[in-house]
Amino acid sequence: MELLHTAHVPAGAGPFPTILALHGFGASAHDLLGIAPLVADGEVLFVCPQGPIALDVGQGRRGYAWFPMAGGAEIEPAALVGARGVLEGFLEDAMARYPIDPARLVILGFSQGGVMAYDLALGRPERFRALVALSSWLPDVVVQSLPEDPARAALRTLVIHGSHDPMIAVENAQAARSTLASLGIEAAWGEYEMGHEVGQQALRDLLGWLAQVAFAD
Repeated sequence: MELLHTAHVPAGAGPFPTILALHGFGASAHDLLGIAPLVADGEVLFVCPQGPIALDVGQGRRGYAWFPMAGGAEIEPAALVGARGVLEGFLEDAMARYPIDPARLVILGFSQGGVMAYDLALGRPERFRALVALSSWLPDVVVQSLPEDPARAALRTLVIHGSHDPMIAVENAQAARSTLASLGIEAAWGEYEMGHEVGQQALRDLLGWLAQVAFAD
């Protein structure tokens, strides 16, 4: 597999409902794995790839990213296309390696990982059961060339954000929600008294939504 990754694989033969979890800028493949045991008592397969771009995040530590961040939140289209290709290739490899149920595949992303989750899910909505964007934003470059696709209306979607997020203002998530509505997606919404993070109440609601909506028959 092209990307380093971490994984939580339930006991048994599967196939299992699965979450493809994408970390934020400067984090790593370990960042979101701690959620895995909490989802459906650990009976959901978690795959957490690591972004291909290495960063110096200070104090001798390395972090990783999906695409460069230069000039604020502007994203070079070519960089987005490149990141998309890497992730799509990784997902194909993961589906061959792990007992993933393709009918119960959720994509979840935090911050910059949320941008990639939006990009993959909105571009190929038939592939995913649900989409979760945590503390993220939906840039124009993701939506400007999307073709009409009636499958998007069936994409179960949750947007969670902190009202005190100092890195990505909550207005960005509110704008994303409006953009999703224009694409035919009525996203569930959670706004919490928190910063650039997933607080305890947000996590409880996320776990409930995954159980009751994302993985519901």
